[in-house]
Amino acid sequence: MDFKEAKFWEVENGELKCTLCPHNCIIPENKTGICGARKNINNKLVTLSYAEVISVSLDPIEKKPLYHFFPGKSIISTGPRGCNLACKYCQNWSISQKDGPTSHLEPEELIEIAIENNSLGIAYTYTEPTIAYEYVMDCARLAHQRGLFNVMVTNGFINPEPLETLLEFIDAFNIDLKSIRDGFYKQICNGKLKPVLDTIQSCYYNGNLIEITNLVIPEYNDTQEEISDLVDFIYSIDDKIPLHLSGYHPCYELNAPPTRVNQLRKAYDIAKEKLAYVYVGNRNTDWGNNTVCPSCGNLLVERSGFWSSIIGIDKAGRCNNCGRKVDIIGRWSLEN
Repeated sequence: MDFKEAKFWEVENGELKCTLCPHNCIIPENKTGICGARKNINNKLVTLSYAEVISVSLDPIEKKPLYHFFPGKSIISTGPRGCNLACKYCQNWSISQKDGPTSHLEPEELIEIAIENNSLGIAYTYTEPTIAYEYVMDCARLAHQRGLFNVMVTNGFINPEPLETLLEFIDAFNIDLKSIRDGFYKQICNGKLKPVLDTIQSCYYNGNLIEITNLVIPEYNDTQEEISDLVDFIYSIDDKIPLHLSGYHPCYELNAPPTRVNQLRKAYDIAKEKLAYVYVGNRNTDWGNNTVCPSCGNLLVERSGFWSSIIGIDKAGRCNNCGRKVDIIGRWSLEN
């Protein structure tokens, strides 16, 4: 079988090193790196995940979750098998940590599926899409050529050089900031914190829309001090970056108790002290769902589950009560 050559690798002192993510794996011949998606064959790094997708489905954009990017639209979503982290609580462990069946789908075929389904574009999601870098880039280029958008749901664990190219083609990111503690990344995720923080900053300062998700895990990352520090990091960049606080349930190798609604409420209240947009996921609540204008409190977008309705935004993309320009990309962004 012919495999596509991977990008971002080098030979150093006779050893092949993958430079796509901060693991910088040294990969012996006929072995794969930590992600399982990149292999040394005849001293050349190839990608095993090119056009091999674990799933394809039409999802609400809110499911990513992205609340500030074309609310109410649907998007074709896909992703590879595998991941470059190994989170002990992984909610998608059956496709990220285990070998599962894939289907072959060339970039042109994926784009046609999106167009046939009147999709907003392509969402690279479900597992860790950056490990299928070559496929994502080919699809993203084609998508832009056909007038489609690209969004990515990622752990943000990627090196600066590949990220720089990615930023040209991905219109919106949801980045999973698992904890603000490096110890959590090392002990629970087999990763490091700083590269994720660097990715968040690079996306923001490049002008890409970003939203951040934090899975609140009791006894692991839910203390008031840790939530405050995480919020302070986001606030130091921009208090209008949306934060999604998500409820955890026991999964894979972690048996911490599920996140109670009152625990999410405490985290939500801490975040709302400094951030304009804070949302709650994986739990049914009558708070933490809607988007309101930070200037006047007018209801802008109403939500229930993955359903959303634009209520208080005019055709020029402004609050229809006070006239403030909304911090949401929508159809008005194309018309003005």
